[in-house]
Amino acid sequence: MNRRRLARTGAVISAVALLAGCGDGEEKTTTPELGERGTVLTTVKPEKQDLSNKISLNGKVQINPVFGVVSPVDGEVRYVQRQPSTTPASEPLWVATVWSDGHPNEVTIPKNSTMAGRLMNDRSVVTEGMPIVSARHAGYAIVADIDSAQAYRISGAVTSVQAQIKNGPGPFKCKARGTIAALPAGTIPEPPPPPSPTTGPSGAPAAPKPQPEPEQEAGSEGSEATGMQLVCTAPKSVKLINGAAVTLDVVTEKADDVLVLPVEAVAGSQGKGKVDIVGPDGTRKTVDVTLGLTDGKVVQIKKGLTGDESIAVPGPNLPAADPAEGGQPGMGG
Repeated sequence: MNRRRLARTGAVISAVALLAGCGDGEEKTTTPELGERGTVLTTVKPEKQDLSNKISLNGKVQINPVFGVVSPVDGEVRYVQRQPSTTPASEPLWVATVWSDGHPNEVTIPKNSTMAGRLMNDRSVVTEGMPIVSARHAGYAIVADIDSAQAYRISGAVTSVQAQIKNGPGPFKCKARGTIAALPAGTIPEPPPPPSPTTGPSGAPAAPKPQPEPEQEAGSEGSEATGMQLVCTAPKSVKLINGAAVTLDVVTEKADDVLVLPVEAVAGSQGKGKVDIVGPDGTRKTVDVTLGLTDGKVVQIKKGLTGDESIAVPGPNLPAADPAEGGQPGMGG
């Protein structure tokens, strides 16, 4: 009997000890959670590569499209008197002169085009890049619409255009014509009337006839926006069909061996931005950088970094602008 009691008591003590041991040695399970706000999850280092600003546009083949020709400098425009003509120019045609600091700067329309009209009053003050003349290409050309989101990326000089006709020829080089703005045709003033006689029937000076007020030229008071377009012409060897759909790859600028970062690491746009440099201890320091080209995946860093830094991804959040000051809210990384 005593032996049975001792055995039962030992078994109870062992069970209690086992349960106690399990309770003391059990590891606490934790639920995975996101790091605290501001915690750096990824870093990248700036790299060097060739970069081009390339934009894809959808266009169509059209006949005789209108395109704009801009002023080459700031100054005063003086138009050349041209009569309406349907005959395309065989060579670049001089249509205006912009005078700047006493120096003339000729404005021409390209060959195989006609003068469509003036977009400003004669002797108007104009600025560099302002459309002042509209021209009409003779024959087939490719016309692509540009929305406002693409306007500033393509507003500079177009370096090259590659075109691909849907289910047709391509890719092939397409030569850009004029500015990206497709403008109203404008007007070409009527030739001045012949001078009236200076003497009457008896030889006495004739009374001057009252002259009507000069008519306002179209475009002189500005015009409604007609939508921005790119007009380009294909090589003669490419067969074009009116209305055919075309895809254009437009390169506006190129840069070789430049410092770049992923766009997710940069806050800002249009030349100015900010990035977060991550120190060895994990701290973040926001610095200003000067931005250049972008292909939508990476962006050029022109100033502000040496290339040896570790940069946080995502980039910093820019503070919202004060509405009372008329500012726009900042863009986050």
